[in-house]
Amino acid sequence: MAYVRFGAFELDPSRSPAVLDTTSWDRGKAWAQVRAIGEGFWRRAAGNPAAGDLQTPQCTVHPGSHASAGGEDIVLATLQDGQDIFLRFGKSDGSRVLGRPLGSLDLGGGLRLFAHPTDMPVLERYLRAINPGKAPRAMGCVPRLGIGDRHTIAVWPAAYRAMDKGGFAANAIQNSVRELNLLDDLKRGVPARQNYLFGFGSIAEGHTGSTFEGLLHAGVMAALKAPTYPRYGADADHIQVKRGPGGLDRARRVVEASRYYTFFTLDVSDILDYGALKTAGDAEARALLSSTLRDPALEKDILRYHRHARTAVGRSHAFGEADIGRFIAKYWNALGAAESLHAHLRKVRGDEPFDMELSIDENPPEISTAECITSPEELLFLAVELERRRLPVTHIAPNFGVEKGTDYRCPDGLEGLERRVRTISRIASERNLMLDCHSGDDLAKATRQAFGRGTGGRLNFKVSPQLQILFAETLFDVQPELFKFWWDDVRRFVEEEAAKGSAFAVKCLKELDGDPAPHPGKALFHYYCFASVGRRDAGRFANRERLYDFTPGFLAEYGARLENWLLEIAEDLYGRA
Repeated sequence: MAYVRFGAFELDPSRSPAVLDTTSWDRGKAWAQVRAIGEGFWRRAAGNPAAGDLQTPQCTVHPGSHASAGGEDIVLATLQDGQDIFLRFGKSDGSRVLGRPLGSLDLGGGLRLFAHPTDMPVLERYLRAINPGKAPRAMGCVPRLGIGDRHTIAVWPAAYRAMDKGGFAANAIQNSVRELNLLDDLKRGVPARQNYLFGFGSIAEGHTGSTFEGLLHAGVMAALKAPTYPRYGADADHIQVKRGPGGLDRARRVVEASRYYTFFTLDVSDILDYGALKTAGDAEARALLSSTLRDPALEKDILRYHRHARTAVGRSHAFGEADIGRFIAKYWNALGAAESLHAHLRKVRGDEPFDMELSIDENPPEISTAECITSPEELLFLAVELERRRLPVTHIAPNFGVEKGTDYRCPDGLEGLERRVRTISRIASERNLMLDCHSGDDLAKATRQAFGRGTGGRLNFKVSPQLQILFAETLFDVQPELFKFWWDDVRRFVEEEAAKGSAFAVKCLKELDGDPAPHPGKALFHYYCFASVGRRDAGRFANRERLYDFTPGFLAEYGARLENWLLEIAEDLYGRA
């Protein structure tokens, strides 16, 4: 492996993608490879940069990335060692957009080849000024899938093919804050933040190994290499505002790291006051307004605003003082945090548009999911309060009663779910909002179809864990020796968690007493496989380079399975293309 050091961390970038915010990590070596390829090949490339046969053992030119600007042709190429560079065929020594080149070659007839790095600032300028059709974009209330990228480069080719065949849009670059690192933290050698789930065990943040910066860069590079022009966005998912000191500051750091994304999911679930809605007496509920706001003038303005009658789903509705008190108490701090993060987003993104989601879909473990379902009245209040604050939220993720790891099981059943979804979808649409459903992987086909019918296909639907499950199942079938390596690492990790006192880890290990054979369907692997990929050890990833050691046969099979699965989901939600 060719390890490269970046601050306190080192990795093999060719076998550990989506970490760095460039794929030109050794500029001197990249330029030496360009020169060694020979002018004959480059003259042929200059004649038709969009040709589909520009490939040698030393270089592959990607025709889907070709664009012209100022009388020059620009195209992306991958070199033998896995680095990417922009090739510019023209006459000028400098480029206002791409900046200073790594070097240039005289191709004769006044034409020169200039090679440029793919550093994120260069890539961003290229997309904005030269090839915007290949850039991630804010799409507003366009229905789409949210496709989690736990194994990054293995996911995108199939995702972009499925989007083209199925005619659907997607946030094709998506991972949550819990699954990603901050690139600066890796470079400085900052240990992974540790979470602990009661009854489960330790969870290190950044378990995919990717960074916010690297994931965006790698996903865009995959789009450039694709032969199609997908309608795609990039979702910095679950930017959590945690309760306690430092929660909002941490979220601001994530916003800064993900400034080139186009969709920002602000997860304020942890700072909601869930007990407020249970306040029984009207007098007590009205008192919540005063105790929360502590400002008589503001209290008067809010009462006046929300008591005004509005039409929702064909009916006139005005909120009473007691309900205003309950809703304000539940959401006041959370909406204040969302306002602060929106202001920070505007600061780091300038005039570039973006989508913003308010996520309230999760609930604390001490409260059952069925107790936290977002009612139509609650959603209407939120929509009206967002209007009062002039907070430009485009998407909202209510609590539908969907739980991670299981299909829908609330008492109202699928009929009740569909009725409720239809009502709140109409409310959202009337207020220029789009609903977002998280944890869609765990929902059966019939449940997905209920969401499709209830929303009329006007829905953002996020999936992620199933992509890694499909990955493991394919690895088991096609590269069993690599799956065994992964299994052995997962088992050691679970044994350590059991030794620390995790009852859930003990239960998973107990399953192996009757059948110890490695299999992706075993509970031990299903629940803990995530822990291996991004685990760090002494300034390196412990397993990541090995777990990206794919064969072409594996990639082809995984791509076919993933493409079919995404097309099935899209059809359930949005109908046939």
